[in-house]
Amino acid sequence: MAELIQLGDIAISVTRKDVKNVHLSVHPPDGRVTLVAPTATRLDIARAYAITRIGWIRQQRDRFAKQAREAPRQYSGRETHYLWGRRHLLKLTERDEKPTIKVDHRTIHLQVRPGTTRDQRARIMHEWHLGLLHDAIPEMIRKWEARIGVKVRGYFLQRMKTKWGSCNPQRRTIRINTELTKKPRDMLEYVIVHEMIHLIETKHTKAFFQHLDRLYPNWSVVRSELNELPLSAESWLSRSERMRVRKGCP
Repeated sequence: MAELIQLGDIAISVTRKDVKNVHLSVHPPDGRVTLVAPTATRLDIARAYAITRIGWIRQQRDRFAKQAREAPRQYSGRETHYLWGRRHLLKLTERDEKPTIKVDHRTIHLQVRPGTTRDQRARIMHEWHLGLLHDAIPEMIRKWEARIGVKVRGYFLQRMKTKWGSCNPQRRTIRINTELTKKPRDMLEYVIVHEMIHLIETKHTKAFFQHLDRLYPNWSVVRSELNELPLSAESWLSRSERMRVRKGCP
């Protein structure tokens, strides 16, 4: 069970795990703060560490508070939706046929059956986003496998609140945030490269960033732009729904 450290108006949830170092995180979109500490760490030691980082915590929370947020989507006509970093107008058509989505210039044409609810329309759009990622990711992985000199056994797609991607070096798999369909393609590629380098260097060591500098020299610019883009206003899938979107690399 997590313990709580209260520093003025900041509540920090403390969890002990089998790790070597303390990890302090501030999570978007609301600035929730967590601290993961080695199992034997006393709470007063964890508190002392958090106090030394209080300025950084406030900086991160202020950044999230000021960051633009997408308005909640109803998936109805005349809404603006992002696709690969570009604004598109959504045009909704009701027809008693199988739902379809087509893109024509800067318009996304969503055709649904009469009486389809907002949540059903959202799911149709989400499944479409998954398909777009499954079309784009394998080619990017193959390209960077040759350049980095690694082999990815598979990838997962998951809507994540706090990360754009993650890597499991033991299983040699990577996990990609489905929200990246809304961002420019070079940002998706950056996240893939970042996670694939973790197959060589599991931590953010000096060697990790040397690999990143060599392979993707403008990574810091892309990362900054990615983290400044509007945060999503969408709801999150359950764990059982997330795990259904696994797909291996060809």
